[in-house]
Amino acid sequence: MPVTVVLPGVLRPHAGGAHEVGVEGATVGEVLEALTTEHPALGRRLRDERGDLRRFVNVYVGDTDVRDAQGLDTPVPAGAQVVVLPSVAGG
Repeated sequence: MPVTVVLPGVLRPHAGGAHEVGVEGATVGEVLEALTTEHPALGRRLRDERGDLRRFVNVYVGDTDVRDAQGLDTPVPAGAQVVVLPSVAGG
């Protein structure tokens, strides 16, 4: 069963305008890899040169911030929702 990745408006143009994308993956890292394989323009917006999450990108599995769990190794249950939220700055 695929995982649903929810994208905010700022990232949708890099995913063909999609609000949600269904991908396969057992961990956050696998989900993001599948997402960026399908939509390569998202890759450098989500991960840095080492493959780590960019510090301004927040990823949630359900209500859990993956940084408070196991990072990219955080398990993603089948049918779960993964939400990607870049930080917003301004003044």
